[in-house]
Amino acid sequence: MKFKDLLSIFFFGSLGGLSRYGLTLLFPGVQTTVLINIIGCFLLSFLTYYFIENNLLSGWLNAGLGTGFIGAFTTFSSFCNDFDQALLTHNFLPASIYLLLSIFGGYLAAWLGFAAANCLFKRKEHQE
Repeated sequence: MKFKDLLSIFFFGSLGGLSRYGLTLLFPGVQTTVLINIIGCFLLSFLTYYFIENNLLSGWLNAGLGTGFIGAFTTFSSFCNDFDQALLTHNFLPASIYLLLSIFGGYLAAWLGFAAANCLFKRKEHQE
C-alpha cells in the first residue's frame, strides 16, 4: 500500500469518525447506530459499483472513501455493545428487532446502493 493511500484512509477516516460522533451527539440512541450502519451499507455498495468498478476514481480516493470514511463512519463495535446490553438486561424482543433490522436493513440498503449506481451508470451510458 502506498503512503498516499494510507494518508487518504487517515484523512477520510477522521471525517467518517467525526461524522458518526456528531450524529450520535445530535441523536443519541441505538436507532442512530442502526441508521448510520444502514447509510454506510448503501454508500459502500454505491461507491463500489459506480465509482470503483467503472474506474472513475483513483486508487487513493477509493481507499479513502471506502476503507477510511465508510469504515470509520459505520460501527460494528457499537452495534455489538448495544445488542449485548439488550441481551444482558433480558430485553430479548428489542434485541431481536435490533439484530434483524440491522442485518436486513443493511442488505436492503446495499442492494439499493447497487441498484441506484447501476441505474445511474446505465443512464450515463445511454446519454453517450
